[in-house]
Amino acid sequence: MKTKVLSIVIAAGLLAGSCVSKKKYTELETKYDNTVSTLQKTRMEKEQLESQMNEINMRVERYNTKIASLQSDKDGMMVSTEDGDLVMSEKNKRTMRETLKNVPASRLAGAETLKDSLDVAISYNISQRVGGMEDAEGMNVNVDRTVVMMTLDDDMLFKDSSYRVGKDADAILERIAKVVKTEPSMEVMIVGHTDDRTVKEGSYVKDNWDLSTERSAAIVRRLEEKFGIPSEQLIIAGRGSYDPIVANDTNDNRAKNRRTQIIIMPNLDKFFAMLDSSEAMPKSKM
Repeated sequence: MKTKVLSIVIAAGLLAGSCVSKKKYTELETKYDNTVSTLQKTRMEKEQLESQMNEINMRVERYNTKIASLQSDKDGMMVSTEDGDLVMSEKNKRTMRETLKNVPASRLAGAETLKDSLDVAISYNISQRVGGMEDAEGMNVNVDRTVVMMTLDDDMLFKDSSYRVGKDADAILERIAKVVKTEPSMEVMIVGHTDDRTVKEGSYVKDNWDLSTERSAAIVRRLEEKFGIPSEQLIIAGRGSYDPIVANDTNDNRAKNRRTQIIIMPNLDKFFAMLDSSEAMPKSKM
């Protein structure tokens, strides 16, 4: 009897020991899995941090290269900062100063900043290269930052309120083409505008949208086919009657709203190269 009881006690002890070992094994296995997972996560974070550090180092290297370039090449190109500010090379400053010497004092009076002076230089140069016609009747040249906008009245370009380009338009278009052809990086946008009068039923155009874009297309075709401006430099746009400069309440005002804008968008670096070319600039008659 005693032997039987002892056997039961021993068996129970062995069973209890077996249960404890399995529990500990499970705990250790869980800890191992957690450790492996943590290690993998740590490795991923390390790789991400290394990637970020490499990117930072590359940026630092690029900035250092840019700084070194600016310091070593004072006669280099213009640089636009991330804030949009212009950092002009010494060579370009000299070029602009030479250009501004020819500009009438009245036009320089409002130039308070580098950008203002740049606008004046571009406006003056373009107006001179189109034959000094900035103040011609029916034409206006304006600069918004570095975009040159020439506005021409309807009767300077078109016949009989249509989209047929008149012969008189060729004189100004030829001068504009010469400016554009000096630099292939320039883009030219032709924007047609109309007054608010409704197009007559049965007309050759559907509405003012149609008329404004047809006029724009007609100028583009003339610049392309007659004066050799590459197609990829030309952009057609039409605003219909929806961008008036004055109210459409009188015949004179409607005539002002019937206009074509020729917008020249030059590459600044190459614009200064154009300024600095050996070609003599005509003297101002203004």
